[in-house]
Amino acid sequence: MSDSEIEVVENNATKVPEICEQPKNLPWVEKYRPAGLCDLVSHEEIVRTLKKFIKDRQLPHLLFYGPPGTGKTSTILACAKELYKPAHIGSMVLELNASDDRGIGIVRGRILNFASTRTIFSSGFKLVILDEADAMTHDAQNALRRIIEKYTENVRFCIICNYLTKIIPALQSRCMRFRFGPLQNDQILPRLDYVVKEEGVNITEDGKQALITLSQGDMRKVLNILQSTAMSFAVVNEDNVYTCVGHPLKSDISNLVLWLLNDPILAAFKKTKELKVAKGLALIDILEEVHRYIHQIKFPKKITSTLLVKLSEIECRLAGGANEDVQLGALLAAFFQVREHVGEHAD
Repeated sequence: MSDSEIEVVENNATKVPEICEQPKNLPWVEKYRPAGLCDLVSHEEIVRTLKKFIKDRQLPHLLFYGPPGTGKTSTILACAKELYKPAHIGSMVLELNASDDRGIGIVRGRILNFASTRTIFSSGFKLVILDEADAMTHDAQNALRRIIEKYTENVRFCIICNYLTKIIPALQSRCMRFRFGPLQNDQILPRLDYVVKEEGVNITEDGKQALITLSQGDMRKVLNILQSTAMSFAVVNEDNVYTCVGHPLKSDISNLVLWLLNDPILAAFKKTKELKVAKGLALIDILEEVHRYIHQIKFPKKITSTLLVKLSEIECRLAGGANEDVQLGALLAAFFQVREHVGEHAD
């Protein structure tokens, strides 16, 4: 065969598509999303059970529930990558999230069409992922119940939600339920250290502790705050983390409690008001930090319990839309009562 003929054969041959590099401007939450079940940082019992299901090719219908950022979506996406070849994921997996319509029309249309058809090139069952399913209407959930029963041989469903009580009992009984609890600090730290090393972030130990404190077990929140702070400041330390998210600094809270316990009520009100305006703080965030701080003060147990009840009432009223200035006055009154009780005990 001549050189010209070889060149023609090479040009006509089907070329293997090149693997596209991951975009560099991806949010860190997506950039460092676990690629497989082995990369998940928590919920070992759940992962072990799912690996057994995948190995035996006997995956049941699944119901994942728990707080945001605890790995529910990452877990089922990792399962999909282990169940199917990369070229078949597009045809074998249907993922619907909160941005999609969740009425009865989408269940009778898109989900029904996907569940009722078989693929020519792949064997086995398909996978439907319904993320944030607690936003679905009751009519849509009732319609989905019948589809799950009718097409079990052809499709498996994974329902993901934050609140289990918003899923109708008929759907709950057809799925194997797994609860994803908030992540522990020792589970968050290794992944946080890995991202910090990969991105070359200059971070301090108190910065890490601030990220973990603010996240409250939410890995997504950790990475989002880390990225925001790293892009805004040269160093990710405690003060910069709190400043980036508009959360009260610990020094501000200690000063605030000092004013509440020692200054005249009008002076304390004025100073607290000025702090709120200067730092752009919400009273409900201040209450959260004050709640943590008063546990460090050695009040008598009766006084501490009374103060906690008062703080909870103020927080409840704020959540209901009450005026912040009025509730700030209530906060000052609560601490003024504490000062009176402490004075009586001192006498």
